[in-house]
Amino acid sequence: MSRKGKVLVAMSGGIDSTVVALMMHQQGYEVIGITMKTWDYATAGGSKKETGCCNLDSFNDARAAAVHHGFPHYIIDIREEFGDAVIENFIEEYMAGRTPNPCVMCNTHIKWRALLKRANALDCEFIATGHYANIRNENERFIISKGKDETKDQSYVLWGLEQDLLSRTILPLGTYRKTEIRQMALDFGYPELAKKSESYEICFVPDNDYRGFLRRNVEGLDEKLKGGLFVDKHGKILGKHSGYPFYTIGQRKGLEVTLGKPAFVTAIDPNTNTVVLGDEEDLLRNEMQVGQINMIKYDKIEDGKEAIVKIRYKDAGNQATLFNQEKGIRVNFYDNAKGIAPGQSAVFYEGDDVIGGGIIQREIHK
Repeated sequence: MSRKGKVLVAMSGGIDSTVVALMMHQQGYEVIGITMKTWDYATAGGSKKETGCCNLDSFNDARAAAVHHGFPHYIIDIREEFGDAVIENFIEEYMAGRTPNPCVMCNTHIKWRALLKRANALDCEFIATGHYANIRNENERFIISKGKDETKDQSYVLWGLEQDLLSRTILPLGTYRKTEIRQMALDFGYPELAKKSESYEICFVPDNDYRGFLRRNVEGLDEKLKGGLFVDKHGKILGKHSGYPFYTIGQRKGLEVTLGKPAFVTAIDPNTNTVVLGDEEDLLRNEMQVGQINMIKYDKIEDGKEAIVKIRYKDAGNQATLFNQEKGIRVNFYDNAKGIAPGQSAVFYEGDDVIGGGIIQREIHK
């Protein structure tokens, strides 16, 4: 038994998770690598091969690294668990006129719970992943904070992790920049891994065509959505569209209608199959409601708590005030936020620390 402890490392076969496993092995942890099969893309009828975490080559890369360095590696099939929680939610959210965030759903409900279950079965004290974020223990709370590399920071997608999961999690990459991790891959003797490109696609939509995915998985979708209309904020008809689930708040390109000026999707009504178009300023909102809250830094907040609120992964964040409600938190922005999309995650920050987060329920314009 290692004096450092036994750790289960989630290995996708990519550079980040592989370096984490080798780093921890080098530091004296007893490492067990595990790769999770979340999706079989061949069953989806897409036009491209599996990519990212579902690529057979990536599975082999992860196993080869483990074998070469002398620690065990397992592949587990969590497709059923993944499909129930992540894919069904993905479809339901688009059909409800909202914009889902499947990576957050996967982290929150599937990957970490699946890892913890296997960690317990293998007597592992810790779980480690290749996310660029930090975790520390302070005031009897396990707190997520931003990673050193601001261009890679992934604290936004981890807001849903509960305290029992955070207490067992190690994030070794939080104090490094991506360039340093690439150099580590070279130092470990993996030049091809250091050059390996990263996939930003949704793992179960590797051709990046979510509209095609919906058509393949919702029976008779095109027939159901015939006759949908683009309208302006006053209800004036501007043209016909392909179906409300194929559009997202803030979308400007691919609208299939010409108005002589830039137009943006500002609202979606699934009940009437209507998509509202407007000017960029019509996307501005000063308030929103957030539900399904998970608190990280504090077990609760006081009304009037000030925070920086991010409404999407690459959002710089907006200053806001938080107020408790019966079923969540009301967010009042100091300045208008642009493109608030129900279904997306809202994450509350205090400096670099994640206060907590939730799912945007609706935006409000006063």
